[in-house]
Amino acid sequence: MSMSKAKAENRELPRRFYKQAGVAGAEGGYGVMLDGRQVRTPDKNALIVPAEDLAHAIANEWENQVERINPFTMPLTRLCHVAIDRMNVAREGAAAEIAKYASTDLLCYRSDDAKLAERQARIWDPYLAWSRTALDAPLEATHSLTAIPQPEASLKALEGRALALDDLRLTGLVSATPVLTSAVLAFALLEEEGDGEAVFAASRLEEDYQIERWGEDHEAAVAAANRKRDLLACEVLFRTLDRAGV
Repeated sequence: MSMSKAKAENRELPRRFYKQAGVAGAEGGYGVMLDGRQVRTPDKNALIVPAEDLAHAIANEWENQVERINPFTMPLTRLCHVAIDRMNVAREGAAAEIAKYASTDLLCYRSDDAKLAERQARIWDPYLAWSRTALDAPLEATHSLTAIPQPEASLKALEGRALALDDLRLTGLVSATPVLTSAVLAFALLEEEGDGEAVFAASRLEEDYQIERWGEDHEAAVAAANRKRDLLACEVLFRTLDRAGV
């Protein structure tokens, strides 16, 4: 992006209009406050979450805005907006999208480069084994470039697990899945089978392998950093809810 374009886009962002972001108890949980006034979602719902640590993490995003408010740098806020405003009517579609990713899951497609394939097997096979036992969702791996059918029962099991989640966790799961290109890795993050750093690294085996050989492209590195930021926000969402026991 050119400097002039970046400046133009920055001018279109709303100015920071508050002095302090904070948290206050509210009916149903904890609200995010700006100078003592309740933050609201794009649909004018109160931004209230059930975990105090999550509310503080969201408030920190608002506090870290400087002259302009840039939603792009506020992934937790965006996740909660979707969960509050949209997920109650989008649950079935979200769960189906997760199952769709599982049908062509990244972990199931292996390289014909022996060195990369060995790395994929070493890192990805334990996640597939975990999916088989913990999620009741065995998936088949292949070295073919052609998509292979996955067991329908496995896809249904993953879809059912997704539908059983509350709106916040389902929002985090359906957001993490395309970042990782893998429903299995997204479930692993949700269930603490792998932390954010580990599952993101697992999703980038081929990219990192190519970087080792040819070097890194700056724009690709920036895009990867943005995806990682969004993924780590999903991890914060999951873990703060878990710690609160909700």
